[in-house]
Amino acid sequence: MFTDGRIYTADAKGSWAQALAIGDGRFAAVGSKEAVRAAVPGGTPEISLGGRTVVPGFVDAHNHFLQTAHSLTWVDVRFPKVASINDLSTVIAEAARTKPAGQWVRALGLDHAQFPESRLPTRWDLDRATTDHPVLVRHVSGHHALVNTEALRRRVGEGAPDPTGGQFLRDGGGRLNGWCLDAAMELVLPVVVDVGNHGPNIHFEAAIGELVDGLEIGTRRYLSVGLTTVCDPQVTRRELAAYREGRRRGTLGIRVVCMPLSHQLEALSATGIAGPFGDDWLAIGPMKLYADGALTGGTACFREPYGTSGEYSGSFYHEPEELGSLVSRALGDGWQVGVHAQGDRAIAMVLDAIEAGSGHPAEGRHRIEHAGYPGDELDRLARLGVIPVSQPGYLYDFGDYTPVHHISAAVNRRTRSGRPIGIDQALSIEEAIRAYTIDAARSLLAEDRLGSIEVGKLADFVVFREDPFAMQAERLADAAVWATVIDGQVAYQAGDST
Repeated sequence: MFTDGRIYTADAKGSWAQALAIGDGRFAAVGSKEAVRAAVPGGTPEISLGGRTVVPGFVDAHNHFLQTAHSLTWVDVRFPKVASINDLSTVIAEAARTKPAGQWVRALGLDHAQFPESRLPTRWDLDRATTDHPVLVRHVSGHHALVNTEALRRRVGEGAPDPTGGQFLRDGGGRLNGWCLDAAMELVLPVVVDVGNHGPNIHFEAAIGELVDGLEIGTRRYLSVGLTTVCDPQVTRRELAAYREGRRRGTLGIRVVCMPLSHQLEALSATGIAGPFGDDWLAIGPMKLYADGALTGGTACFREPYGTSGEYSGSFYHEPEELGSLVSRALGDGWQVGVHAQGDRAIAMVLDAIEAGSGHPAEGRHRIEHAGYPGDELDRLARLGVIPVSQPGYLYDFGDYTPVHHISAAVNRRTRSGRPIGIDQALSIEEAIRAYTIDAARSLLAEDRLGSIEVGKLADFVVFREDPFAMQAERLADAAVWATVIDGQVAYQAGDST
């Protein structure tokens, strides 16, 4: 049993406790030190928490875990490490010098909106770094990529037309400038799964061993920040094979719920499979679909043109009738659906599709992934019981953030420069932690076993070095994890005793 703690249970009452006991990987008792002692056999070992604060294990309802784990070996071009076009060229050139000619140079995290230049970086900026290697630089949104001339030559040539659901950007003379938006990425990137126009293709060529090794690295990184469960929101046969092999080898050490991408809907329907399906470590959850693109890059669909001069109108992966048909089929087969939608026009289209299919027997609590700008659709979201799975970290910046960064962003609601944004919508620390625990579990139909510290639930919890509930709001992002417990076992312990 664990005693002498300050334990926020995240139960329906928001209760606090001093101690907890674990049996067979589940919480066996929660309450005062005396009550928990009385509930367990005499002589049960006690571990003192030393007054530290405990919360349930963090549940990330939208996290491309395998992709993130694999990309930990990629070149990091995130801001502020890369803060200009010249920085980008320099970092890519340094990486290219370490690879044989002809081998791909892959980078991630490009956020050119932070650069001082008023123009987009282009393929010619990457060509300054190397013409001997194909170069792929993924945008921080995950929906766009910048490639060099060698990559274009290998994959599409100079005259590639725009695919359905995507676009190749061009310069004033009509030449491809290296930017591949949304579905256009699939035509350029070395991928191993054809997803058609069902979403951005992030299913890159990689050996299964490489992916499984990445899961081991990613598991350690995720546990160190308190993540015990993630929902991977775009899974194909490639990802599921890696997760299964990782579990077989013991390198997958966190719980994963997989959202299969909609290009597999017909095949899954033929087998009779619909989520939830699986066990507490690896499961199939909602069906993933895409409506529009990303806020950055102008492919999110809004009712009114946007951009500095109204130059963006967005793009759909599916026209309304096609999306409606896919959603209807999924609901009819018993799926919970999660649909990527950023702009208000796209969100309305998704709600139309869900409402039209509401007569089907699927369990409710359908999801809209990101829900960047719901506009006038908030009341409708609530009426239909649709869960917006948002990322508060977007308020501060883009990138791969830890749970406490998202919690801090939800509480502080300030941009990287310190500008307040929607302060009246700020969450309390309790609300933000609930969003990352019990509310996230609810979006996965898993609140009966995850997301709170209650008797009978899986024994996942996080111990903080410093009490985040007592920290000044502006310091929340610095809250450090002292230990992470999953399935009743200490899976991560900080390197010192502080």
